[in-house]
Amino acid sequence: MTVSRRSFLTMMGAAALASPANAMPVFKGEAQPFSVDWLKAEAKRLSGEEFQPMPEVPEAWKNLSYDQYKALVFDTKKALWADSDRAFQMDFFHPGLYFPRPIEINIVEGDSARTLGFDLSLFKRHEQFPLELVEGAGDPALGYSGLRLRHELRKPGRFEEFMVFQGASYFRAIGTGQSYGLSARGLALNTGDEQGEEFPEFTRFWVEAPTADATTVTVHALLDSPSTTGAYSFRITPGKPAKVAVEATLYPRTDLEHVGIAPLTSMFLFDQTNRARFDDFREAVHDSEGLLIWNGAGEMLWRPLANPSSLQVSSFVDESPRGFGLMQRAREPEDFADLEALYHNRPSLWITPSQDWGNGAVTLVEIPSDKEIYDNIVAYWRPRAPLAAGTEHSFNYAMSWGGEPEDKRPVSRVLNSRIGKGYDKDTPYVIVAVDFDDHELFAEDLEAITKFVSTNRGTVSEGILQKNPGTGGVRLAFKFEPGEAELAELRVQLVKDGKSLSEVWLYRWTA
Repeated sequence: MTVSRRSFLTMMGAAALASPANAMPVFKGEAQPFSVDWLKAEAKRLSGEEFQPMPEVPEAWKNLSYDQYKALVFDTKKALWADSDRAFQMDFFHPGLYFPRPIEINIVEGDSARTLGFDLSLFKRHEQFPLELVEGAGDPALGYSGLRLRHELRKPGRFEEFMVFQGASYFRAIGTGQSYGLSARGLALNTGDEQGEEFPEFTRFWVEAPTADATTVTVHALLDSPSTTGAYSFRITPGKPAKVAVEATLYPRTDLEHVGIAPLTSMFLFDQTNRARFDDFREAVHDSEGLLIWNGAGEMLWRPLANPSSLQVSSFVDESPRGFGLMQRAREPEDFADLEALYHNRPSLWITPSQDWGNGAVTLVEIPSDKEIYDNIVAYWRPRAPLAAGTEHSFNYAMSWGGEPEDKRPVSRVLNSRIGKGYDKDTPYVIVAVDFDDHELFAEDLEAITKFVSTNRGTVSEGILQKNPGTGGVRLAFKFEPGEAELAELRVQLVKDGKSLSEVWLYRWTA
């Protein structure tokens, strides 16, 4: 009896896309030579041509609802290399909805690479996913929208995910046992500018096939946009923390006046600094709570994140920064009281330049937000000099996805920042309390510690430094009177005998 494809798929139901487990990858075309030098040459060649975006998928795929998109799920039993003894496995994401432009994925073995063809049989279809899209899966415009990497992190034979590339130049990773939180990007252009932001895309990937004993997997990517091209290499070592060594070479098509290197994207809704604005049962809601900077002068700066009422851009001017990152320091479940989102388990991300980045500024963009579904925080390094069209620029750096940076100046960390109104009805003021963790010199006389408390507008009190039995460290509390000021920059630091004992606490207060 002859059975049509539609009848067959209908009979199979949710298992309509079934194919043998550990299906062999589908390649298209012949193997092509590949090397990092070739990738750079390709990026440079494309920079001399007019930008051509990747083609979009058919309208029906772009018009998928969220529930429909989620109803087509990759079958991890059919992951690339699942039928081998290789140390890593790779999954794929289908296109549509938020991902209208497929990417190209190539597998590198030796000095050559082959392009993967789109194979819908690698996915499990649930009933919400439109059956007619399955029947049209041979459309040459279809392709994968991203990739996911997995490794035996905690148990032999159990491959757990640790990194994803999907959407424009976005990617994210986690340390072993963590939950996904903040993201990174290959490049940021014109973030927060009035003319609008440009989002370069990773259009083509080359993944080096790992060996059986490999502890690192390497992914190369071609970045493309109207303003620039770029050649990227990511050498990824999963663990806690997950480490990624990034080599990026840019070939601008136009002069890049506002470029963000090593951009990080996160979410901050509220904590103890702005808790009163939100009628919410939880204590705090954020993927990251502060920007940490180890500047070229050797200072450790801590800037608590804010959810402002209007767009705020802060620039921390520097020369040869030693590192920066968005940190999540609240690590107890009750710090958030959220049993589903698990914000206490989200990774911090620390960037360490692998070369001298010269003059520029760590830039923080804070966007007003009323919901936790929106990423409203961006941080990146902005070179002072524009990147000229027709030139080559390399930026190499290391990423650590996990907790606190392993290599930093040993000073007391800021544990928490609390801000609230005072109770003098005649003179409105603000109470600020900054908690620092323990330091060996805190065991001595606190009176011998100098408290630097300052503001560029309004007035601040000298402050009171006390032991905090709840944290084991100390708390510095002070009064801030803004007067007529609508905005003020606050600064706190603890010093003894000319030596800094703490991170420098910085905060932009707004009325």
